[in-house]
Amino acid sequence: MKIKSQRDFWSGLMFLVAGIAFAWGATEYSFGTSARPGPGYFPFGLGILLALLGGLVLFKALTLESEGGDPVGAIAWRPLLVIVAAIVVFGVALPRLGLACTLPLLIVLSSLAGDQFRWRDVFVTSIVLTVGSWALFIVGLKLTIPLWPIYIGG
Repeated sequence: MKIKSQRDFWSGLMFLVAGIAFAWGATEYSFGTSARPGPGYFPFGLGILLALLGGLVLFKALTLESEGGDPVGAIAWRPLLVIVAAIVVFGVALPRLGLACTLPLLIVLSSLAGDQFRWRDVFVTSIVLTVGSWALFIVGLKLTIPLWPIYIGG
């Protein structure tokens, strides 16, 4: 079988493998019922959906002809490393700095991965996402995420 789109083939394969891995990992948790889903219910369903999406993209890559074979370009190392570093900083800083300080820090660091950095856009995005995250996770879902740094005591 001939690969007709390299880009779709590799992305479909990545989605398929990640979906199967997540669905398989979710089988270690209780599923519960449809009325009262357990902790494995949502990740299993999401993993299956991701695997199905990967299968569709993989099928497209093997059946539909694309111009020039749609080759995969070079890996963009700088954005990849900046985003991974920003996520690590977020995970380390959240318990110490709280959501109100850590989320804007994550957004600023993640924005550095792109070519078009504008402070105004980063500022607006930080405010909207921080307020939205506070409303959703702390107020709405009542999760015990610290809002302020530990030395403020809020």
